[in-house]
Amino acid sequence: MNIEAELKKDGIEVVGRLDTLSVNSLAKNVAEKICKAFPKARFNPNELFIAFSRLPMFLAEMPEGFAEANYFYKNSSIYFKQGVPLDELEKFAIHEFIHHIQEVKDKSGNLYRLGLCEYGEFKIYGMALNEGAVQLATAKALEYKEDIVKYYGISLPTTSPNYYPILCNLVKQLTYLIGEQNLFESTFFSTDAFKLEAIRVLGRKEFLKIQDNLDKILYTEEKIIKLNNRLMEDNLEGSKLQKITTKIEDYKTLLRKTFIQTQDLIFSSYFNKEFNNLSTTQEIEVYRAKLYNYQNYLGITDNYFDFNNYYVDKMAALEDKYDSIINNVSLTVVKESKLANLFKALRLLFSFGKNEENE
Repeated sequence: MNIEAELKKDGIEVVGRLDTLSVNSLAKNVAEKICKAFPKARFNPNELFIAFSRLPMFLAEMPEGFAEANYFYKNSSIYFKQGVPLDELEKFAIHEFIHHIQEVKDKSGNLYRLGLCEYGEFKIYGMALNEGAVQLATAKALEYKEDIVKYYGISLPTTSPNYYPILCNLVKQLTYLIGEQNLFESTFFSTDAFKLEAIRVLGRKEFLKIQDNLDKILYTEEKIIKLNNRLMEDNLEGSKLQKITTKIEDYKTLLRKTFIQTQDLIFSSYFNKEFNNLSTTQEIEVYRAKLYNYQNYLGITDNYFDFNNYYVDKMAALEDKYDSIINNVSLTVVKESKLANLFKALRLLFSFGKNEENE
């Protein structure tokens, strides 16, 4: 199958080539933004500009609901949705330019690594994890502020309210626990730093399940978009209309369920593992603060109490662990007689506040 046929299969029909002036403007502005946002990556703005400006860029007709830009690795080209103003194209170009930075090909030109995504012989691993990470990097380069949005019945904080908000939220939760430096190193330079650290702090089985769930969310949302497009494009009625509407609702329910399962697995895997490693009161303090602050990253659905219940249980367990530490002189680093009472007060306060908010 040639390039044009593959593009048409995805609903992309080329209209024409983007003019040189626009190409150079995009390449210059994006290179500067990436260098400014990620100084630790030590990118050279001139080298990035040259690399970006040499990319073939096209205008094309694209399906509704999908991204306004698409990087096609088989010919290292970018396709922009026709009709989008140049100043708007920049927002979408950043994401696709990062994909170009990421790609690693073998001697035959076959792609086998794209940031956090690995192309196996029979399966692609980490596609959604990589898309979420690239969009977080894009939002950082654009200096977007965090906002609260609601998708498919999930209210969540995100710096990318219009593009991959659900994936970005879950990857942000992972980043809070694993570290932003690891995330962006692996995203830009296709290393295993993030994956290895995630396996260390979450567990191998748990990380692989989270990675698979992210892909499940990505593919489920794509199915929802395609079905919504059918509703808009086809004159459906009667049983056909009802069948597609029911499918859409089923996919939305599946997406919500997968999101909650993934979120719960992320924080429980991390904090259960870390709890077993606590040996000093100083470590308990750090653990308590990190667990408490995790609420700022959560996605919430109706009647969601999983994190609140987990938090209360862990606070009680911390009291017991704290007592065991201060009663064992060889393990004690810091003694604070009022810390246990503080735990109790926070537990009651947090439990009341969360229940009141959900009600």
